[in-house]
Amino acid sequence: MTSPMYSHSVPVLKQMLNALQSILAQAAEHASAKAIEPDAFLQARLFPDMFPLIKQVQIAADFSRGIAARLAGVEIPTIDGNQTTFADLDALLKATLAFLDSLNAAQFEGKESSEIVLRPGTPKEKKLSGQAYLANYGLPQFFFHVTTAYAILRHNGVPIGKRDYMGAY
Repeated sequence: MTSPMYSHSVPVLKQMLNALQSILAQAAEHASAKAIEPDAFLQARLFPDMFPLIKQVQIAADFSRGIAARLAGVEIPTIDGNQTTFADLDALLKATLAFLDSLNAAQFEGKESSEIVLRPGTPKEKKLSGQAYLANYGLPQFFFHVTTAYAILRHNGVPIGKRDYMGAY
């Protein structure tokens, strides 16, 4: 039997990252077809005090790597956040998906009760069980940024819908 910590994290993260990769490709195609400067989308925000599309995608990728690595008990791979184009974001998501593919279910066995420490050694340090970390912190953060990326593109006229957001499941 596959670990529930694995089945509730890695396949979910991969589904949504693949969907995000697809909607970014659609946005790039839409920009090209309509002669819209790609930065009009890449730097778009839902509100001035929110991060732009590029940062939303970077954070979603960071969270997916962090969630999986912490639960698998491996080093969190770092990827520089210097993406500036749709192609850069595609490469980021490909690298993140490759990391997720490198993990196996056995690495997640028994991690429901393992202690996850966020921001260790700082005043904001927080300790959570693996289960609480995944269900109450990691996945909600990840979905927030994926959803916001989708909403930025939809708000800016990219013809995408719920099926695009959900991806293949």
